Amino acid sequence: MFLPPYPSPLQQSLRFAYHGFCALVFLFLVLPIVAVVPLSFNSGAFLTYPLEGFSLRWYEDFFTSSRWLPALRNSIVVGLATTAIATPLGTLAALGLVRADFRLKPVIVGLLISPLIVPVIITAIGIYFVYSPLGLTSSRIGLVLAHTVLAAPFVVVVVHATLQGFDPALWRAALSLGAPPLAAFRKIVLPLIAPGVISGAIFAFTTSFDEIVTTIFLAGPEQRTLPLQMFDGVREQISPTITAAATLLITVSVVLLGVIEALRRRSARTYGRR
Repeated sequence: MFLPPYPSPLQQSLRFAYHGFCALVFLFLVLPIVAVVPLSFNSGAFLTYPLEGFSLRWYEDFFTSSRWLPALRNSIVVGLATTAIATPLGTLAALGLVRADFRLKPVIVGLLISPLIVPVIITAIGIYFVYSPLGLTSSRIGLVLAHTVLAAPFVVVVVHATLQGFDPALWRAALSLGAPPLAAFRKIVLPLIAPGVISGAIFAFTTSFDEIVTTIFLAGPEQRTLPLQMFDGVREQISPTITAAATLLITVSVVLLGVIEALRRRSARTYGRR
């Protein structure tokens, strides 16, 4: 049996340097985010280090404030509504793209994922000029529809990638045995692509929950979301309550990323990939 030689000192040094460089890049990206978390437990009224003491006063202010709690409620309601609309639309679009084969397919794909490519400010301005004559500005329905435009492409991309590992012979076999198309999709296709659909739904929710640019153009006083409230808080007066809101957003993001990773592992096991 042939055994590979031990790595040379030069290779070990290069590997160590590579891992050290990756660790520095990781710290550069993560440290500004992690630095916010201790400030949310600071007993002082200023965003400074070292901390003056440990306190939960800013979390109490967040959950009892007449400004922050309604903003959180609006973000959750708009995010869930956006997810409920964007997920089936994106899933159906991905199924159509996988099954169809026509000359204009690249154009359709480009149009579907254009919100991921075009700067958000341009999309927000276009949505505002379209919604304004229709009376959809300063309304929750208009905000949900605008967030759906931005969130649906994420569902399309994730579900489309999941469908690349799906065997279409299973679909044809179900149809040949007499199953209606809807029943074949519900009992055969959907259980196999469920991790991708759920991951797309999570991406849709986080896209809506974190959206700020489009919300600035469309939201009225009654539709203020949490990112918009944080933006106004930074612009008007920097309150440590913002760090409590940021910590909650970080926690939600970490939990959702953990769910996506678990779904990715489940999908890999389903299709026999490492």
